[in-house]
Amino acid sequence: MAAEAIRVYGKIDVLINNAGISMRALFEEVDLDVVRKVMDINFYGVLYATQSCLPEIMKNKGSVVGISSIAGYRGLPGRTGYSASKFALNGFLEVLRTEMLKKGVHVLTACPGFTASNIRKRSLVNDGSAQGESPRDEATMMTAQECARHIYRATVKRKKVIILTAQGKLTVFLNKWFPGWMDKIVYNVMAKEHGAPIQ
Repeated sequence: MAAEAIRVYGKIDVLINNAGISMRALFEEVDLDVVRKVMDINFYGVLYATQSCLPEIMKNKGSVVGISSIAGYRGLPGRTGYSASKFALNGFLEVLRTEMLKKGVHVLTACPGFTASNIRKRSLVNDGSAQGESPRDEATMMTAQECARHIYRATVKRKKVIILTAQGKLTVFLNKWFPGWMDKIVYNVMAKEHGAPIQ
């Protein structure tokens, strides 16, 4: 991928790690191969792509962008593999940002809130099959285009972290200071999803 990008465009300035998959199942019921698949795509996919592109990005003092999630700050019930992969991604990007501090490479951790996309339709259930339909009202969510505009502007401004949506910002803030209370709040919110694995 990196070699082909260099062949076609001559260089790599920005890598946006956007590929991702989700899951929806209780940990006690999930086939661990489902969690492994989510980790392979959401976490290891970023590691492979970033390591392959990093020499060019270092040469050009460019940007590495990781599309993480609010679920990388606050674990979501029924999303074991997804939350774990995003927590791991946040840690990796923080390490990379620090390692690149004196090398002129910009690293952005982008954490959208709920965004309208196909990720919930293609989300894996406990046996690894696709969920097939979104349990949420996609029409009320931020659009993918709006999300992309925020990430573009943050990349141009070389920001370190962006957390999108008021709900996302509030969740991250409250979880930091009131984790026990947020356990109950998050449980109740996620239990209201259509067909939620928790009740």
